[in-house]
Amino acid sequence: MQAKYISYQETGSFSKLVLDYINDEEQLKAFYSYRPDMEGLAKAIEHRNFLGNRETLVQVLQDQYQHLQPNKSVTKNIELLGSANTFTVTTGHQLNLFTGPLYFIYKIVTTINLAIELKMAHPDKNFVPVYWMATEDHDFDEINHVSVDEKNISWIQQTNGATGRLSTKTVAAAVTAYKGYLGISKNGKRIAKLVEQAYLQHDNLADATRFLVNNLFEKYGLVIVNADDAQLKKQFANIITEDIIQHNSAKNIENSSKNLEDLGYKTQVNGRDINFFYLIDNLRERLIFEKGKYIVNHTDIGFTEAELKAEIESYPERFSPNVVMRPMYQEVILPNIAYIGGGAEVAYWMQLKANFDFYKVDFPVLLLRNSALLIDKRSAQNLYHLGFSLEDIFLPVEELKNIWVKRNTTAQLSLADETRAINSIFDQIKLNAYKIDKTLSVSTDTAKQRTNHLLANLEKKLFRAEKRKHETALLQIDNVKKRLFPNGALQERTLNIAPMYVNYGEDFLSSCIENFEPLGGDFTVLLP
Repeated sequence: MQAKYISYQETGSFSKLVLDYINDEEQLKAFYSYRPDMEGLAKAIEHRNFLGNRETLVQVLQDQYQHLQPNKSVTKNIELLGSANTFTVTTGHQLNLFTGPLYFIYKIVTTINLAIELKMAHPDKNFVPVYWMATEDHDFDEINHVSVDEKNISWIQQTNGATGRLSTKTVAAAVTAYKGYLGISKNGKRIAKLVEQAYLQHDNLADATRFLVNNLFEKYGLVIVNADDAQLKKQFANIITEDIIQHNSAKNIENSSKNLEDLGYKTQVNGRDINFFYLIDNLRERLIFEKGKYIVNHTDIGFTEAELKAEIESYPERFSPNVVMRPMYQEVILPNIAYIGGGAEVAYWMQLKANFDFYKVDFPVLLLRNSALLIDKRSAQNLYHLGFSLEDIFLPVEELKNIWVKRNTTAQLSLADETRAINSIFDQIKLNAYKIDKTLSVSTDTAKQRTNHLLANLEKKLFRAEKRKHETALLQIDNVKKRLFPNGALQERTLNIAPMYVNYGEDFLSSCIENFEPLGGDFTVLLP
């Protein structure tokens, strides 16, 4: 595949905060640690003060992989995490059915590529790409479906607990539907077999996801972490206790959020007084403080302060961080220097910097994941035939149509010259009217505005009439836009890996690895 790069600004798909961060705007510097470039990463490496237990991390990972039989690259990377000169580059994501939207794949590719670039820049150190599975998340409705061939495949299941612990006994119907799309080509059969092995031969969603993602990326040494673990949570127990009792994160995040909003940015998350859930099998409910006790919402479970401390000490795995405390848990147990996330993630991490500072936990370099649009041959040919460049496809569909009509009509569709001439006449009328009666100038302005409005509407009617003469070309524009931007959104936010893998096989993933530039700062357009 070939790649072209365009600026994120030109896509019209990214928030002001993300664009300002990429462009190094001064007002955002208080909300992150180091710049997302080689110099900033070098500083992060130099100043990283990792307080977690490497021995425990290695042992937990080896236990989690014992039934997976990982290849040498993964095995070596897990062992390297025991060395003081090894650092991680991490991305995190929910356990979406069959990997979910394409941007999940792009997150991991960006993470792998950054680890490779860092090793080249710092050959005396090791850098391990990590996928952090959001196994403690409980919003099953967000992950139980996938879009293939403009159809949704859903996994119907009732659950109230952590999704990573969810039994896969009821997923067979969704697997069958997914395989039906994949077909009988060589590529389709390969990914169908992986999906079957992942979801029908593993007991829970965490193990199924690990198997599938490992088989897609193990040759690149990707290490997959399930942090729903008692030994790992034990390292976080002191912060869990302190934060639940003192509400520190709530105060720190509220202040940061206000400061960002005062600068005109939209914040992504809201902290609570207590930013932890109580987690046991089939239950993940918020902890709230009521009438002098710590209550597990919607249950009869409650603790005094002394009982809460004892529960955390004995069972730290029962306390699950929410979206604002999960990042800190990650940085406590991993020797991490960079976090790869989408635009919304980069934005919400910026709300957290003050809380990291409060707990004296190092804040990682934030990198926007690579984004991409794969333009198939048919769509590319249609664009060129219509006279558009690849970059033009990011324009709104009506703007594309207007551009095409203007380029391909012999009719006079613009009334700009006529409008200027009429406005000049009105200006003369206003001058004459003012000499007769000063109050008449207002009436003249009103008549001018009405006439301009009528002319603008007439111009729109001229355009609509001309468009009707070019129905075939305009329909082509509609179809190309729908193919490349399903549901009006970026391709990566809707499409699953399935059509890409069926059509291009391993070449799709290897092309992403080859062409994504994690520090490039541009949007990637891929052409077969």
